[in-house]
Amino acid sequence: MTLASLGKKLFYVFAVPIVIVIFWIVWADSAKSPFWPSPVVIAKVFPATWLDGRIQEDVVPSLIRFLTGYLGALILGVMLGMIIGSIRRLRYFLEPTLEFFRAIPPPVLVPIVMLFAGIGDGMKVIVIIFGCIWPILLNTIEGVRGIDGVQLDTARSYRINGWRRTVKIILPSASPQIFIGARQALSIGLIMMVISEMFAATNGIGFNIVQFQRLFALPEMWSGIILLGVIGVCANALFRLIEGRVLTWYFNMQVKEK
Repeated sequence: MTLASLGKKLFYVFAVPIVIVIFWIVWADSAKSPFWPSPVVIAKVFPATWLDGRIQEDVVPSLIRFLTGYLGALILGVMLGMIIGSIRRLRYFLEPTLEFFRAIPPPVLVPIVMLFAGIGDGMKVIVIIFGCIWPILLNTIEGVRGIDGVQLDTARSYRINGWRRTVKIILPSASPQIFIGARQALSIGLIMMVISEMFAATNGIGFNIVQFQRLFALPEMWSGIILLGVIGVCANALFRLIEGRVLTWYFNMQVKEK
């Protein structure tokens, strides 16, 4: 990569955020509203708010809940999606029900889950799994359903059946669609993590944001929101890195088709 192309790429990445921050600073300085503190004020309180003990006590527990719930939804969604997608009658039988459950906003289930799972980490992980599983499950079903019949017949003629057929044919063929669902679930998981912590928790990023709001510590509250945005950007960058490694064959094929 040349210096010019690197500069061009950095410009595309940071141009809009820099413009937004400049506009925010100018607007906050002119409005003088306590509800919209300047980014400069938020940046000043950020280290004392999050780097002085809260990393271990609040940020790390939130990330563990998020990762546990997200990975649980990923494993369950892919496994169930491959089973349902492979059996046509089962797919026809279950799809209306799955669409119904997908249409239910996951936050409304938080009070119900609290009744039988308590207010511990288990409740938060269950809520994250319920929010994340639907895009993964439905995209996996769609990915398996869309596999070329000729490809499956060819595998059958070479006597590639059972576990080998799943690993070597079905999973790679459905993986682009699975990654689409997994990417959608990433942001949903982050949202569900925060909401579950806002309902009932004694630590976590969502819990602290609510506490700061109740104490009228608005710059600290905004710093928590900014922290969530940073976590989301880092999670998405990591996801794209893994996606690029796993789906190299798929992206190369798309380039050749163009």
